[in-house]
Amino acid sequence: MLTKRTCGVLLHPTSLPGHGGIGSLGEEARRFVDLLSAMGMSFWQMLPLTPPGCGNSPYSAYSAFAGNPLLIDCDQLVSEGDLPNDLIHSTFDENRVDFAAVAQSKLGLLHRAATSFFAAGRTERIEDFWDFCNTTPWLHDYALFMAIKQRFKGISWRKWPAEIALRTHEAYEKLSIELGPEIGVQKYQQWQFFRQWQALRGYADRQGVRLFGDLPLFVAYDSADVWCRRDLFLLDHNGQPTSVAGVPPDYFSTTGQLWGNPLYNWDAMKQQGYGWWIDRFRHLFGMFDVVRIDHFRGFEAAWHVPAGEKTAERGTWVAGPDRGFFETITATLGKLPIIVEDLGVITPAVEELRDHCGYPGMKILQFAFDSDPGNPYLPHNHVKNCVVYTGTHDNNTTLGWGHDLSPPKIRAVMEYIGCKEKDFVEGMLRMALMSVANTVIVPFQDLLGLPSSARMNIPGTASGNWGWRFSWSMIPRSLGPSVRTIVGRYGRLRSRTQQIA
Repeated sequence: MLTKRTCGVLLHPTSLPGHGGIGSLGEEARRFVDLLSAMGMSFWQMLPLTPPGCGNSPYSAYSAFAGNPLLIDCDQLVSEGDLPNDLIHSTFDENRVDFAAVAQSKLGLLHRAATSFFAAGRTERIEDFWDFCNTTPWLHDYALFMAIKQRFKGISWRKWPAEIALRTHEAYEKLSIELGPEIGVQKYQQWQFFRQWQALRGYADRQGVRLFGDLPLFVAYDSADVWCRRDLFLLDHNGQPTSVAGVPPDYFSTTGQLWGNPLYNWDAMKQQGYGWWIDRFRHLFGMFDVVRIDHFRGFEAAWHVPAGEKTAERGTWVAGPDRGFFETITATLGKLPIIVEDLGVITPAVEELRDHCGYPGMKILQFAFDSDPGNPYLPHNHVKNCVVYTGTHDNNTTLGWGHDLSPPKIRAVMEYIGCKEKDFVEGMLRMALMSVANTVIVPFQDLLGLPSSARMNIPGTASGNWGWRFSWSMIPRSLGPSVRTIVGRYGRLRSRTQQIA
């Protein structure tokens, strides 16, 4: 699958159109799959689908396993009889996600739907629900975690009463009973999410489109994973991190990026045969055909910043599990179709780990013009075993990036591409598709030639991110055929009979 000339589109489902204030896994997602198929695309890449926490970031989630309930399509709940039709209405901005307003509205609808579902009594659907509960190992811990968070108005688990924060057996058993109704609501949401997800995946598969997921290296401190498995993280006896994750000063920030995630106790994980990670990979590959590992370099060494620092400048590199980790994953699960984010401070040791595993790395065209002809992101330096992007969710749109370049720099880019400035975005897309690389992924914003206002994320900023949405009125009727033509011109057209390999 990653050894053939292919192309795909990067778009997070929250950016899909729809009347609920946020994209969903319903009709609009299937319509987008149809568009990808018409364009001859092989992949739909998206960001993590886990329930976002701090800053609405999909990279800071309440669980490494659960699905984001805000993506559930309420129209399907109406068709199944869990919601009355007159509750579904549109009062939201069609161009941006107002996460607070959407959460208040949608979570209320999901609570009502769950209540209706359980009131229906013993049905074929309730049997399916209980089967999901009985075969999903992480579900009860997550549902209990979220039910407790709701009781305490959303505050971090470290601020809960001590016996609950430290998850004593007595508190766990008592709350599992006491919060039973809300736990049921949380489980209903996950059941619906994964039912709808698998239906969408089946639809995409029938259209010949493979789904491409994202695995963040780190998990959020305020998550069910850390609350339930403190032994797997570098925490003190009170559950506080001793150091947190980030990256040193780089292209995106002069003071580095202080992510604040807890760091892993790799020794403890190794002693347990990396079981938590094996479960995580198995879970993701039950959802996706390909997975991108975010911040891959952290498996070789991670930037440890002492807890309490205000920036990421005063950190140190601490060795990770390296080859042994991936050898264990491969021995257990087989060879997996993985690509890795190998951006930022990449050392020969990180490259050696990537190449030892045989994983394709990433080449970002927006990074290609910062030095000399030896720049590894320039297309003439690409290799087949890599994935080319015009930009990622962390970059400006290609049009916005070009507008921010100095006149000498934009002239140099135009001379390299061989096009006029008015054709800049098209030239960048053509340059990506011409690459010798097996795989090309294009942000949907770049296919539409959109400006900086369509940017998804600005690293190092805490608010205002992740909210961009498109509308169908922005899509030219000729987009499918025109993109299909250029994708075919460079040998990347997906065949209906293309097989996973």
